Amino acid sequence: MREYNVNINGIDVNAKYSETTINTVFLPLLQRLTDMQKKKDGRILVMLAAPPGAGKSTLSSFLEALSKEQDDICNVQAIGMDGFHRRQEYLLSHDTERDGKTIKMVEIKGAPITFDLEKLTEAVKRVASGETCGWPSYDRHLHNPVEDTYTVSEKIVILEGNYLLLNEDGWRDLRNYADYTIRITATEDFLRNRLIDRKAKSGNTLEKATAFVDFSDMANVRICLNDSLDADMTFSLDENDDYKAL
Repeated sequence: MREYNVNINGIDVNAKYSETTINTVFLPLLQRLTDMQKKKDGRILVMLAAPPGAGKSTLSSFLEALSKEQDDICNVQAIGMDGFHRRQEYLLSHDTERDGKTIKMVEIKGAPITFDLEKLTEAVKRVASGETCGWPSYDRHLHNPVEDTYTVSEKIVILEGNYLLLNEDGWRDLRNYADYTIRITATEDFLRNRLIDRKAKSGNTLEKATAFVDFSDMANVRICLNDSLDADMTFSLDENDDYKAL
């Protein structure tokens, strides 16, 4: 078992990946992407889509680190779509509908409507074109994006996010810019427990974290599980936090 410690959006994460999964799933995937990049002779954009709590940010970061350990594999750069959350002040001042009630957008932060899809699409186009460009991050303690945190420069870029394969108008167009797509699935109960733990670690009481997850996050989990397009490769996340290729 390989331990991997990383800070994701301001939260320290300790992940573990089995050597079997690394050798039979992750390394063959990185080799496939390397072969694609060599054949294209240009940047490869990989979109990794998964519901909240499925560990997509940590996994993509681990794949980046793993790629740098292998001499025969092209370096990977991992980036995320969380930096395209609308700013907190916007979410606090704009309304939306949920279950027939008018609420502030901030109450369902993380839903598709709370992202700036137009801004994300333009940024994805730049990355897909091979341009060296800035990329934002999201800080869970600040509750806001941080512009140009990273510079996208590698030949293989993994973009992770909840809705990159969402089968809805506007969102489904993102797939057109991907050279390869990956999707992660898991059970609702498993994801709920993970999300409550994560929300509590960001400074909320367990009661408040549970209420937010049940009202907001779980709706987004169901959207991702039920309304996503098929991917070139699909992983399932089991109760042991291990990924299996389907």
